Amino acid sequence: MKVAFDSQIFTMQEYGGISRYICNLAAQLSTIDGVETKIFSPFYINFFLDKLPRKIVSGVRIPRIPGTGRTFHRSGLWLARHAIARFAPQIVHETYYAANPLASRSARTVVTVYDMIHERFPLMFSQRDRTSRLKRASVLRADHVICISENTRRDLLDLVPVSPDKVSVVHLGFNQLSDIRQKALPGSSHIEGPFLLFVGERGHYKNFKGLLQAYASSNWLTNNFSIVCVGGGKLQGNELELMRELGISSWKVNQVNATDDMLAEYYKKAAAFIYPSRYEGFGLPSLEAMSSGCPVVCSNTGSMPEVVGNAGAYFDPESIDSIRETIEHVLESNEQRELLVQRGFNRSAEFSWERCATETLEIYRSLF
Repeated sequence: MKVAFDSQIFTMQEYGGISRYICNLAAQLSTIDGVETKIFSPFYINFFLDKLPRKIVSGVRIPRIPGTGRTFHRSGLWLARHAIARFAPQIVHETYYAANPLASRSARTVVTVYDMIHERFPLMFSQRDRTSRLKRASVLRADHVICISENTRRDLLDLVPVSPDKVSVVHLGFNQLSDIRQKALPGSSHIEGPFLLFVGERGHYKNFKGLLQAYASSNWLTNNFSIVCVGGGKLQGNELELMRELGISSWKVNQVNATDDMLAEYYKKAAAFIYPSRYEGFGLPSLEAMSSGCPVVCSNTGSMPEVVGNAGAYFDPESIDSIRETIEHVLESNEQRELLVQRGFNRSAEFSWERCATETLEIYRSLF
């Protein structure tokens, strides 16, 4: 079986969860006997592609040029479509959402839906944002749709008139972060004592505001822990203003950027990983935390319970009291923390790229 992946996500992301997923899936599929896998991105800005065997990547990386994103994306897709036609695959797995099919009539089309955030939180996005329209078009014309969680599948079926028979769930794998126990953390000189860890973007549905409010409402938390935010960019003016209003000292909340190696060490050193998001399509940071021995304290909404299972302590993200009380309960009990850590190791072991690729291949084969 020949499987082709298109250029879309690789002209959009230098790094990012979707491009990481496609690269790991393609690489794992390529190790299976009888499967020939190829990613067609004539030119790309993505760094993950450079780490793949050259035999499965068709294209070269070029620098991102400001102001050329849409032209770059469209021209790359046009060239990729012709290269895919010459490859003559049985399966074209589209890496994002496109208005028109990328496969010839003889090939089957598969598309992955990562979340329904645009549909659940439309006010977050500009009216010019075409993601929802393109996603709907892709889903309706695809031969099969993969959702990365059952929660995403339920939302998709609720919001798009697609037959349940052509929608399957395949959980993601995850990349085991490096073990660098002896390396000092960058910027750690100004992080005093135990800390709570927050990873990724902080805006709107990510509910960082809720975490700050819960933290500020607890004298015990503010006296004994700081907050470290990894990624997501520098703290914004509205975040700093909220901290002032809540009486949180500026040195109590630190934002840092980190490589995977650095992130692994933050997970290992954190008192707990806090995931207050109102919605996630999957939530890879929770798996990274669990596999690193970091107890997970998270929302009881979206895909979090599905992914974390019995290895998390859950709160209602809409209740400041619930967030505060759950964090305090975990951190006040060494027995509870150790239980979550052990369950986290067991739970994270259930997710792998090998399993993801095997289940995806079963879907490909079911289309013939």
